[in-house]
Amino acid sequence: MDPNPLPSTSSLLAQPLSARNLTLHAIARDGAQSLLTALLTTCPITSDRDGVTMTLPAATNPLPRWKPLPKPKQPTTWEKFARKKGIGKFAGSAKGGAVLEERRKNLVYDEESGEWVKKWGYKGKNKAGEGDWLVELDDDTVKREKDGFGGEGRTVRGEGRRERVDRIRRQDRRQRNNERKGRKGQGGKT
Repeated sequence: MDPNPLPSTSSLLAQPLSARNLTLHAIARDGAQSLLTALLTTCPITSDRDGVTMTLPAATNPLPRWKPLPKPKQPTTWEKFARKKGIGKFAGSAKGGAVLEERRKNLVYDEESGEWVKKWGYKGKNKAGEGDWLVELDDDTVKREKDGFGGEGRTVRGEGRRERVDRIRRQDRRQRNNERKGRKGQGGKT
């Protein structure tokens, strides 16, 4: 920070050239003096066989704020309720989120890998045998394939995924039937 600011441009231009140069020279001298004084009083000076050294302070660029700091947002009604009940991100640890035991409800221990894996979803335990290159067949599957009931063009390699997809379709069909029965029981038409 320079304690000797420049005079206004209009007052400088009003002076003759020699007086203007003297004024600028005096301001530059005072600025250099204040800079050296600040460095010599605040920075540590050390002397060794290489000479005298001065450790300069870290560079800072303080900028004034154009606008005041924003006020913190008020919590929403849901956030107040969640904090009061201890649910959502307000449950469990101080970092937020559910308690570890709550999060582990979706995890199951995999003996082969020795890790906790998800029960379902991406890389879930329910997809464990889908990518196997060698599949052990039970007697019913072998009999079905010999009789020709296995379906044309079906390979045993994709059987795990196919069975899971078939289970999902059957469950969806059951769900639609239950919804249809529920609507009939209410007196509505389908």
